[in-house]
Amino acid sequence: MKTGLRRFFPLFAVFGSIISMQSIAQDLAQPSVEVLRIDHYVQVVSTAPSMAGETAQIYVRERTRPEIPLRSADLNGKVVLFVHGAGTPAEVAFDVPVAGYSWMAYLAEAGYDTFAMDTTGYGRSTRPHVMNDPCNLSEQAQQDFIPAMLATTCAPSYPFGATTIESDWHDINAVVDYLRELRGVDKVHMVAWSLGGPRAAGYAAQYPEKVDRVVLLAPAYNRNRSANPPDAVPVPGAAFTKQSRQDFVSNWARQTGCSNQVESHVRTAVWQDMLASDPVGATWGTGVRRAPSTAVWGWTRDVVAQTQTPMLLVAADLDGQVPAARVNEMYEDLGAAEKILLDLGCASHNAMWETNAPLLFDASLQWLRDGAVDGVNSGVVRKGYYE
Repeated sequence: MKTGLRRFFPLFAVFGSIISMQSIAQDLAQPSVEVLRIDHYVQVVSTAPSMAGETAQIYVRERTRPEIPLRSADLNGKVVLFVHGAGTPAEVAFDVPVAGYSWMAYLAEAGYDTFAMDTTGYGRSTRPHVMNDPCNLSEQAQQDFIPAMLATTCAPSYPFGATTIESDWHDINAVVDYLRELRGVDKVHMVAWSLGGPRAAGYAAQYPEKVDRVVLLAPAYNRNRSANPPDAVPVPGAAFTKQSRQDFVSNWARQTGCSNQVESHVRTAVWQDMLASDPVGATWGTGVRRAPSTAVWGWTRDVVAQTQTPMLLVAADLDGQVPAARVNEMYEDLGAAEKILLDLGCASHNAMWETNAPLLFDASLQWLRDGAVDGVNSGVVRKGYYE
């Protein structure tokens, strides 16, 4: 059994909304830094196949120090947008309500204005109505709701994927432009996880003038990805997917190989936050998290080779979903002169929810602030490996 580093950084939780902010005092031994939570909604005319032409509300969560929204000083290089992966919404992935596990709050404490967005169909953003019909799940996924919700498997009312990578890029562009205007900056940094790789880095390849530095945890890179959309769009198949608590726990458990790698109360907090982000899915059976099926294309080997945006790529050694070898391939193919591969030990696909998270958070801060990690601005850095 491997042994991972066990360290924690404080999280200062604050809850609020567009029109109100409420801070919660922290009784900690060391000096505290107040961090606010502010909710934003960005309107966009959707290009998702399941609701094309309709208006979608894109949920954006902000974590920031109180003085940042009010000050007039230059914020260039201080605005960070977090982009989620294939299943977990961004505010759940990056703002876990447990001290030391919110990536957003960590960077906010360091003086960054951090935002996390849910693309169409995720979390608190508008969900296409087709996601309310369990018959639009795959037949295999429907089995879990028999007989409680369904008498038997049923034919879909919408037999296509609900969203596409292009509709995600459309949502991201609306949010990036909103943040640029909101904070008066030319560019934003981006931090993304898993399928957030094609979402964020694919976006950066199209709009390099709007993106500063990028951090990608376990980017879902595929050297053989098609440059063009499928022949048929919308793409035939299940409209959306679901994840139960059993699915969530089992998938994570198969990726643990170090002692003290995961704290059980953190896993519980993440799942509770997951259900809170999906009040409809929470009523299905014992509760599920829903996410749209998203067809991906266009973020190809050639595109990655032409990308000059500075990037920190993180490969977790125990990742059973995006193996480290795939992240290594992206590092090899990436055309940027400034690029680092962080080889993170004792970490799974869910590295930001594990006890080596401080190493990940610190590396991201160094990269955004200094353009280097431990003094290295191009090359491989190893962290988290202990006897």
